[in-house]
Amino acid sequence: MTITQEDELIGLKEIGRIVANAVEAMSTALEPGMTTAELDAIGRKVMEDDGARPAPELCYGFPGATCISVNEEIAHGIPGDRTIRKGDLVNIDVSAEKDGFFADTGASFAVPPVSKAVLKLCRDGKRAMWAGIRTVATDRPLADIGNAVGDFARKNRYTLVKNLASHGVGRSLHEEPGEIATWPDRSERRRMTEGLVFTIEPFLSMGAEWADDTDDDPWTLFSAPRAPTVQYEHTIVTTRNGPIVVTLPG
Repeated sequence: MTITQEDELIGLKEIGRIVANAVEAMSTALEPGMTTAELDAIGRKVMEDDGARPAPELCYGFPGATCISVNEEIAHGIPGDRTIRKGDLVNIDVSAEKDGFFADTGASFAVPPVSKAVLKLCRDGKRAMWAGIRTVATDRPLADIGNAVGDFARKNRYTLVKNLASHGVGRSLHEEPGEIATWPDRSERRRMTEGLVFTIEPFLSMGAEWADDTDDDPWTLFSAPRAPTVQYEHTIVTTRNGPIVVTLPG
């Protein structure tokens, strides 16, 4: 999507606010002993009470309102009877549609007690995402995003999962400009255009370089090799003055 008028930005900010509020409500409620289905129900209620429709269900028939991935699961985890336990690393990924606009956001949360290394991974996951966001401005190379995230990961001795990319969003959940690497990609030649809407969502890890599936279900992706991994995600709009982050609670 490319925003060309103010009412489009207003609509995008509205759905961005809703999905951000869902993540905030879910993270506040997150505690040992609850199931991922119970956590999912909290996110569903926030979205539906505000007139939004969960995008994974709407677009792909996903069996849940949100994606909740625990520990070795790093993306597209199906909400169900899995119980959250102390020490778990939980990723919450929320996307939704309202009035024809889509937004996508996510974050990872450590359930205490966890190691200092995992707490640092969570802090650094946010920092990696913001390293990418800070490169956004009209006419800059899209490759700047992956280069900035890659520099951060290298300097802090992390790996990046290289088959889960950022993507265009706005009028549908996944759209042009298609996949956008959040790792260094020498083949990337595209540039950011005024009003372009897309996500920035690096997967920062303590050893994983790939997301792998299994025969257990057609959705859930796992870290490969198995290692603690976090994802943080915002939906942003490109402008001459830098990025507008639309997935903020309020």
